[in-house]
Amino acid sequence: MWLKLPAATAGGERLGSDPPRAEVLEWVERIARYCVDQDGIPLIAGRILGWLTVCVPAEQSAAQIAEAIGASRASLTTNLRLLTSVGFLGQVTRPGERTVYYRVDDAAWARVVQRQVQSLSALGGILRDGLDLVDGEHGTRMHTTHAVFSWLDDVFAAAPPLPSGSDTTRRTRP
Repeated sequence: MWLKLPAATAGGERLGSDPPRAEVLEWVERIARYCVDQDGIPLIAGRILGWLTVCVPAEQSAAQIAEAIGASRASLTTNLRLLTSVGFLGQVTRPGERTVYYRVDDAAWARVVQRQVQSLSALGGILRDGLDLVDGEHGTRMHTTHAVFSWLDDVFAAAPPLPSGSDTTRRTRP
């Protein structure tokens, strides 16, 4: 399923120094499965994201990514477009080259965490609004649920700021 990276193509384009180690590809696959299970994104998109999170160099061409994760170029193109459109990936070009290189946006993971926190907070608000709608047995379940989301709001409110370098207003630098 996984292809080895040759040292260079016939045209001299450097594809990578060593083939991806099995442990790295297993980790990439874990990220991919998580993304499929939690966010419903295609498996190939998860593999791209996982690979671009750990690969060296950080910027990779479509050919490099395809070789590393064993994806077809058509599938890869579609999923690179998807990940770029949602802000996970940035594109880098180099003077005198036609190749486009992709990299994980510097602030992508911080944005993911912030979206998850906002989503959970929004759900907590909806559940809080339902407290007045129920009583009896239903009220007990709603109060228990509300207590969990109140606890979560307290945890988020007391959380330290994101680590430096994860400013979500910054985009990928070439």
